[in-house]
Amino acid sequence: MHRRQQADKQTHKSDPKIAEMTAIKSKLFAAGLTLLKIDRDYSLPRGTSGTTLREPNVKGERAIAAALGTRPEFLWRTRYHASGLRKSPQPAENYVRPATMAQRQNRKAA
Repeated sequence: MHRRQQADKQTHKSDPKIAEMTAIKSKLFAAGLTLLKIDRDYSLPRGTSGTTLREPNVKGERAIAAALGTRPEFLWRTRYHASGLRKSPQPAENYVRPATMAQRQNRKAA
């Protein structure tokens, strides 16, 4: 009844950007915060916090970090130098949107 386990099963590597987004979202969830609430509390245009998870945005990064009681360089290691200074200009890969779940599943099936 059970499927045989494959010994040669390949493990898939998670996209570091998705892992970073997931970690931040889980911290927000644990703190009882939503992205919309952060937008409202820090007087940001609606959707800024959500976009900040995917693409660099100084105000959004600072608002999310302040809401979590930390500094932005601890949340977005790809956007900051080890010294805590923000990378300027940002690397081009920081502006590339991660693949959607459907796209990732299609790639995995292929």
